[in-house]
Amino acid sequence: MRARDKAAVSALRSTLAALDNAEAVPLTEDQLRGTALEASPAGVGATEAVRQELSEHTVVEVVRAEAAERLEAAEQLTAPAHADRAARLRAEADVLLRFLDGPETA
Repeated sequence: MRARDKAAVSALRSTLAALDNAEAVPLTEDQLRGTALEASPAGVGATEAVRQELSEHTVVEVVRAEAAERLEAAEQLTAPAHADRAARLRAEADVLLRFLDGPETA
């Protein structure tokens, strides 16, 4: 990673964002509707929500989905003008799949 592998950096950043999104707690209908201004929470951290803790299985599912999404997008880029973008997407998917396979295959 010291060599600033752009494909790895891009894949890891977006996958970390996907994992962060997966940790978000879904809102209930009441929370979506909101409350009166005077009933709103006040103070530092009053509106912070506790994040979900993801199981190892869920993390693996998210990473696999991110890799599959890249491979699917690469398959759709069939025009010669998009060959570089397709190759980059495949490289990003390879980075993610290597993390799942473990260090012995890297």
